[in-house]
Amino acid sequence: MKTARKATTKGPEAYYHISSVAKMYGIHPQTLRLYEREGLLKPSRSEGNTRLYSAEDLKRLEIILNLIRDLGVNLAGVEVILNMRDKIERIEAEVTEFLDYVRREFFAGKEEEFEARRRALASVRPSGVVKVKSRDE
Repeated sequence: MKTARKATTKGPEAYYHISSVAKMYGIHPQTLRLYEREGLLKPSRSEGNTRLYSAEDLKRLEIILNLIRDLGVNLAGVEVILNMRDKIERIEAEVTEFLDYVRREFFAGKEEEFEARRRALASVRPSGVVKVKSRDE
């Protein structure tokens, strides 16, 4: 990500004005306004109603520009792809949350055993007694 000259701080995060973002990415400010109208970008607003782009907005803009410039995707396609990415991220978060729940429930009271297995040099499954036949049998 390139640096912008006009950065505004609103809390701990830096925000960039539309003119700075347009210069950084070599696009016209009207293009950014179009992306906002189409719902692809949602910059926050200052008290004076100026668009303020966060680092997250800039990451999303980079994805949009990559899809349009490098892959030739139209705006409708970009919208579909971004919506799918958002859904995938939500699903991944839900799966991670579910797996954390399963781990907590399954390993409750077995933390020492689990940690010992995790630190082992070789993964060994617990097994019962195995009878080995001798050559005479």
